[in-house]
Amino acid sequence: MARRLKNGITEGAAAEADAQVRSTVEAILADVRARGDKAVRDWSAKFDGWTPESFRLDQAAITSAYAALSAETINDIRFAQEQVRKFAQIQRDSLRDVEVETLPGVVLGHKNLPVNSVGCYVPGGKYPLVASAHMSVVTAKVAGVNRVVSVAPPFEGRPNPAIVVAMHMAGANEIYCVGGVQAVAAMALGTETIAPVDMIVGPGNAYVAEAKRQLFGQVGIDLLAGPTETLVIADDSVDGELCAADLLGQAEHGPNSPAILLTNSEKLARDTMAEVERQLKKLPTAPIASRAWADYGQVIVADSYEEMVAIADEIASEHVQVMTKDPEYFLANMSNYGALFLGPRTNVSYGDKVIGTNHTLPTRKNARFTGGLWVGKFIKTCTYQRILTDEASVMIGEYCSRLCAIEGFAGHKEQADIRVRRYAKEEAT
Repeated sequence: MARRLKNGITEGAAAEADAQVRSTVEAILADVRARGDKAVRDWSAKFDGWTPESFRLDQAAITSAYAALSAETINDIRFAQEQVRKFAQIQRDSLRDVEVETLPGVVLGHKNLPVNSVGCYVPGGKYPLVASAHMSVVTAKVAGVNRVVSVAPPFEGRPNPAIVVAMHMAGANEIYCVGGVQAVAAMALGTETIAPVDMIVGPGNAYVAEAKRQLFGQVGIDLLAGPTETLVIADDSVDGELCAADLLGQAEHGPNSPAILLTNSEKLARDTMAEVERQLKKLPTAPIASRAWADYGQVIVADSYEEMVAIADEIASEHVQVMTKDPEYFLANMSNYGALFLGPRTNVSYGDKVIGTNHTLPTRKNARFTGGLWVGKFIKTCTYQRILTDEASVMIGEYCSRLCAIEGFAGHKEQADIRVRRYAKEEAT
């Protein structure tokens, strides 16, 4: 029977926070829908103190961003994008168009078609999340998306050079320095200066995730990727120092980022809790990470691997770091997670920044029904059919006519019957 040594905030407190987010997002979306660019500018001024002459960056601004970076930084961005592009291309190559004759004269198929336009949100107000440009823009371009719009908020009062360079190197067609709900609304709804897109992708804070949720249906979305979550599954093959580092490495994302330790060793659990407190004393991002740990951190002690799997699948965490004697057991048996990081040699930070898998992943238990962003999210698998012979049309038509009669669809039935009459007659002659 699992024991909880530390709990996070109550479900009621979390629900109250969610309600406040929903109402704020509703107001901003309605305003952008009604007032377009003026609303975007007003909200940008309120939240970011940012009202440039144009939110879109021209070539001079992009060139200036390159000039602000060292050759090493540019090379590091290039290396990371090469890894993301390589794995995305492998994924794209796994998607095959098909066409097959399923019955004599009956041909069915599907084509994998990229969406026409995508808006990529890159978080950057608190931390300049350069990697999010790789994950969204590069992957969309590998999928074949023709128009990719990329946005990020200002960082310390200006466009962040590293984000701008990453967007440009990744292949974004339009780059805007604007963030928050107002940026998502502008891309989804369109304004006088920003043409609407067909799909919005990318991670963000609770407000950005809620904006995507409310806009879904008017545009497509990748998934609801809100505040970062991490689950560390560990046994006594590792120590508390390593577990604490992996918990705090994700807790620093924001004050509402859950960080959970799940173990079958009470000693490791208590060692990790002590290590968290020790590391917080020297961590530069401790003001944020300590709040996340205090309000959303959990420590759970289970009795067995089997119980750990059951609890992990119930949590359905975005990131799952597995550091046990047999990490392959969790790969074989877990079903609800955004991404797995197997063994102590790898970690969530590798996945977040450089290794090549995508870091836009499902949060808030969405891993129960979706995986993370990948090249297939930008692809529509669209079916088609053709019938080659009169005989095949008559044969299918006779079945269809009787099935339509069962359902009472007279018009559907006539679509079949007219072809049975016409092609059976032609066949007879």
